[in-house]
Amino acid sequence: MLLADSAQAVGGKLYILRGGWSLTGPAPQPSALAIKFAVPWDAANVRHEVRLELVDSDGKNIEVAGPVGPQPFVVTMPLEVGRPPGILKGTPHDVPFALNFGPIPLSPGRYEWRCTIVGTNAIESCAFTVRDQPPTAQAQIALGGQ
Repeated sequence: MLLADSAQAVGGKLYILRGGWSLTGPAPQPSALAIKFAVPWDAANVRHEVRLELVDSDGKNIEVAGPVGPQPFVVTMPLEVGRPPGILKGTPHDVPFALNFGPIPLSPGRYEWRCTIVGTNAIESCAFTVRDQPPTAQAQIALGGQ
């Protein structure tokens, strides 16, 4: 799993723009998650549920505005892959996935995207920090700065 400014999953491959960051802000920016699932041979042809959630440094779900008020920032989706003809027995199946977000208004601090395959022990995470606003020139002068 990788943080990026933008990502696409096309033709079984991930296309990532400005990826691999872990520091952002202070202003909210669009972002993306690029994920490559490696589905084991024996888990093919089975429907799985993927759960992505954004949490703070205490593991508490981040809430965003929803149609009926604040709600946890959670995305769920099905994941199912079939075995292509001719593939060698035991070969895992690559499943690229890209999820793009508009600017998410987050306070300065540490956050983490958690990806869980529901019903398994498979959990991955990708942490990042949102910077605070730099002090204004007035504030720097008041604090004795140059």
